Amino acid sequence: MKKKGLGKLKSGLVAWLLLLPALIAIYLMVWRPQVMGIALSFFKLKGYSVQEFCGLDNYIRVLSSKNFPLALKNTLLYVFWSFTLGFLPPLLVAFFINEMVHFKNGFKTLIYLPALMPGITVMLLWKFMYSANSSGLLNMILAKFGMDPYGWLNHPNTVILMLVIEMTWCGFPGTMFLYYTTLQGIQMELYEAAMIDGAGPIGRFIHVSIPQMGGLLALNIVNQIIGVFQVMNEPLVMTGGGPNGASMSVSYLLYRYAFLEGKVGDSLALGTIIFLILMVATCFYFYLNKKVEENL
Repeated sequence: MKKKGLGKLKSGLVAWLLLLPALIAIYLMVWRPQVMGIALSFFKLKGYSVQEFCGLDNYIRVLSSKNFPLALKNTLLYVFWSFTLGFLPPLLVAFFINEMVHFKNGFKTLIYLPALMPGITVMLLWKFMYSANSSGLLNMILAKFGMDPYGWLNHPNTVILMLVIEMTWCGFPGTMFLYYTTLQGIQMELYEAAMIDGAGPIGRFIHVSIPQMGGLLALNIVNQIIGVFQVMNEPLVMTGGGPNGASMSVSYLLYRYAFLEGKVGDSLALGTIIFLILMVATCFYFYLNKKVEENL
């Protein structure tokens, strides 16, 4: 018994030694910066030098700024449109590929191509496609029908929708393959039973696929909300937060505070607010994930 105990202790020690480099990297790159950012958000800063303790002044300034409600509203619009445009199409395409008999592998390859392109390349590509002058691809198509050029990224009411279309196109392959892999794991007997009962493709999708994928779909909704809430690259690269702040997200506002306006204390306070919001969503995600695993 003593030897077994020593063996378990030794194997556990080896495991911790193997994990140590990863734990050190996580501490240096994730935990330490996050804790320091929260702590420094309560101080007045000149650059990144601590001046004096200011309590909640940075938070009050951020929350009372006219930019914060606008950025929060825009971020919620990003979440809404990404859910509206990006949730159902990957699921439908995954089911369609799962039902295919011929050219399945070729179709999967074609769909996965956008995921192979670097993110900045995709954003610049779509920015040129959305170009307001006649050289933009979408305006060239409009010109074929005798229509005037349209400023796709210049209208406050549609700019977020245009950015979300690019985000959906870029993230479509990964989401679709996640759904497709899940569909592959559903027992064929369920589909065969549905076919015997007279269910067609739509009936099998509604009565077999959706119920079997319910847990994954719920998790993916929460995960998508967490991911989209942090959107920054698209407004940064494609619109600069414009026009007139119509595409500015809370993460882009944080970037502006830190690197364009030199308000480091405000950026740290806003970062802490975003952290707390996402912590709530993440805790709900883990709770939901536990429920899903218990029902497997």
